[in-house]
Amino acid sequence: MSLEFSGKVAVITGGGGVLCSTMATALAQKGAKIAVLDLKLENAEKVANDINGKGGNAIGVACNVLDIDSLKVAHATVSEKLGPCDILINGAGGNHPKGTTSKNHLFEEDLTGNEELKTFFDLDPEGIKFVFDLNFIGSLLPTQVFAKDMIGREGCTVINISSMNAFRPLTKIPAYSGAKAAISNFTQWLAVHFAKVGIRVNALAPGFFLTEQNRTLLTTADGSLTDRGNTIIAHTPMGRFGEAEDLTGTLLWLCGDGSKFITGVVIPIDGGFSAFSGV
Repeated sequence: MSLEFSGKVAVITGGGGVLCSTMATALAQKGAKIAVLDLKLENAEKVANDINGKGGNAIGVACNVLDIDSLKVAHATVSEKLGPCDILINGAGGNHPKGTTSKNHLFEEDLTGNEELKTFFDLDPEGIKFVFDLNFIGSLLPTQVFAKDMIGREGCTVINISSMNAFRPLTKIPAYSGAKAAISNFTQWLAVHFAKVGIRVNALAPGFFLTEQNRTLLTTADGSLTDRGNTIIAHTPMGRFGEAEDLTGTLLWLCGDGSKFITGVVIPIDGGFSAFSGV
């Protein structure tokens, strides 16, 4: 096991998910002690147990990233069992159906009172608020709680999770696109704010990765692509969806000394999606 991050403590919110659990495992393989934070304790402990079974050092902690008291309890647990936080990955996030339209475009005939059709005018403010809170506030609050550990210590970093939606808003999901744009902006703001105390802040902007949240949007029951899935692949020059392991090389670089003069950047990991004009 590499000791590149030996002695460092990495805290990963949303750590029970496919992408963040892979990040947790990658950091553990490089010697970091891992705190897997997730809303569901069983999900966090499953990832932690898997890491420990491979010779790593990890704990699973239940945590609600929208509840400051829950975060403080999680922080106390991490501090007691592993030590102060060196690396914070704000991985918790997601979308909500109430912040999503049914169709890509609005047509006049859509305004006929069809209850099954959700247009822009039918979007639920509470659903949109939930998406903004989960993605933006759910990154701001953990940073307030855990980044205090980093002040005055070398090699500390915060990694936020942005998205392709932050570069170009995707159809149907205005709330999620806006929330991820806020994450990119917040990453730059926080990088400047923390620069004098030695904390670097950067973000990953994943392209299209198949997860449980989007699988039914991109693939059918038999595994073939939906129309939306086909459109995405057609606009991804490398011609495939991302795999969780595609994130880890950039993650490890941003967390390590090789990027010690880099802060405030948002790096696309997208198979060329953000570079392609469509023609």
